[in-house]
Order: sequence, then C-alpha cells, then structure tokens
Amino acid sequence: MIKYSRHPRFEQQIKKLLRKYRTIEEDLEVAKTFTIELFHDHVPKIDSGSIWLVPNFDRPSIQIYKIKKFACKALKGKGARSGIRIVYAFCPQKKEVIFLEIYYKEKDNTDMDYDFVKSYINE
Repeated sequence: MIKYSRHPRFEQQIKKLLRKYRTIEEDLEVAKTFTIELFHDHVPKIDSGSIWLVPNFDRPSIQIYKIKKFACKALKGKGARSGIRIVYAFCPQKKEVIFLEIYYKEKDNTDMDYDFVKSYINE
C-alpha cells in the first residue's frame, strides 16, 4: 500500500484550482487508485501511458513523475486531455508519494517549476 502526502505548495495550488474545478479532489482519488497504484504498486506494472518520469530527476531514493493524462469531471468532454498536470515524488523504499505541484497547462506552455523540484530533491 502506498502512503500519500502533500507538499504545502501543492495544497496552495489545489485550493486555487478547486474554485474553478470542483471535482478535482475526487478526481485525484481516482488517479491515486487507478493510475499511481497500478503503476508503482501492482505486479506486473500497469502503464496506462499517463505517467512520465521527469528526466534528470531520477535518483535511487527518490524519483519525480508527472501525470499528464488526468481526467477531470469538471472539464466535461475533455476526458484525460483536461490539461491538468500533477508532479509528484515517489520514494521506492518507503512506498511513499509526495504530491509537489498541480497546475493547469495552458497554451502559453505553463510547465512545472524545475527550480522548486530541484530544491525539494536537495532537501
């Protein structure tokens, strides 16, 4: 069983998104069960193609992943192409997931904050 926790930055970002996308907490629970746990905890690994390892942040003790296909019920008709991205750290030895960032990827190419992730890994 995987343990989950949230970074304060993630909490701040999800509160902003909750104003616009009211189902995001429920959608996150679905992603935990049907995406993250099947990818990291299931034998054999089930890869739905929605989780991507972030290059240059792969260490034996901690790995950074991004969920690119996140289905949000509040964005009707978009399905897994909602544009919402989740960045999380996975600690394989502890079987722990720490949610770091959640954001809506718009056409202006909003992307994860690499400096924040780098500083988190160095902690």
